[in-house]
Amino acid sequence: MGFKCGIVGLPNVGKSTLFNALTASAQAEAANYPFCTIEPNSGIVSVPDERLAKLAEIAGSAKIIPTFMEFVDIAGLVAGASKGEGLGNKFLGHIREVDAIIHVLRCFEDTDITHVHGKIDPIYDAEIIETELVLADLESVEKRIQITEKRAKGGDKESKDLIELLRKVYVPLAEGLPARSIIKTKEDEAEIKSLQLITSKPVLYVCNVLESEAAGGNQYSKMVEAMAAKEGASCVIISSKIEAEISLLESLEEKAEFLESVGLAETGLAKIVRAGHDLLDLKSYFTVGPKETHAWTFLNGTLAPAAAGIIHTDFAKGFIRAEVIAYRDYIEYKGEVGAKESGKMRLEGKEYVVQDGDVVHFRFNV
Repeated sequence: MGFKCGIVGLPNVGKSTLFNALTASAQAEAANYPFCTIEPNSGIVSVPDERLAKLAEIAGSAKIIPTFMEFVDIAGLVAGASKGEGLGNKFLGHIREVDAIIHVLRCFEDTDITHVHGKIDPIYDAEIIETELVLADLESVEKRIQITEKRAKGGDKESKDLIELLRKVYVPLAEGLPARSIIKTKEDEAEIKSLQLITSKPVLYVCNVLESEAAGGNQYSKMVEAMAAKEGASCVIISSKIEAEISLLESLEEKAEFLESVGLAETGLAKIVRAGHDLLDLKSYFTVGPKETHAWTFLNGTLAPAAAGIIHTDFAKGFIRAEVIAYRDYIEYKGEVGAKESGKMRLEGKEYVVQDGDVVHFRFNV
């Protein structure tokens, strides 16, 4: 299981440069004018996880297979997009299809790159995008209320339940707030998610700064961090130019040396992936053997049969039990044999909640 993140932002904030760097491709043209991304570009990237190499070394695995995530580069929105301005509703539709929104904000000054509003103000930029997404959702909810009210008056029970939910979410949208602002519990999240509203999706703010500011940020990124904290959202600082340079390096050693030279401990990709996993409450378990060490992504709280089904539906249908070794135990006792001898392998049944880092072997019968 991977997840799909839509990269949004105003024109000329560095979205396409970031996308190209993250996917190490040139699918999206990074040009100094609005709407250079005419169709959403999609790229699949592997999720960096240092645990994979350690597991593979102990098991003598022939290859490593990481889990993956998908980035979708969505064209720059402008004020009035919800009413069709710029490239309008076409792109609002693309945002509806993603699991989370990566909102890139320009936090750098560069006279060579024009800003669509002629000033650098990431909070103002964020408000413009948020307003357009809220207006799009508000229009959608208003239409659905009209249709659902008619059905409810006709005695349809499902419509009566739905109309209550639609009216509940209408209130914050009418006040200019995103639908996610009223999510307090897992039940709220499930209910509101069923409406497929853009502003119900979790948001990760990405502050795009100059190369010299990538390690510590700047006054603009601090403004965004404060805004994100207030909203309960996530925020990371990256330099799309640094990411572009790293994407051109071939070996891990070269990348590590480059990162050290600019005062960074990890790539922007690693930051975004980690924040994205936290945002969507995703975890990883591993299957390990001589042929391969494989990472599998699952939603936190997933039971063993459903986790097994991520590998193959037959694993879930014929689930018998799971043989589980915690990652730390696998490393400490030098693999499966050592963990077994030390009593660190557990047999778990259908009610077992899979944990992040579990090394698992599923037993099944079809």
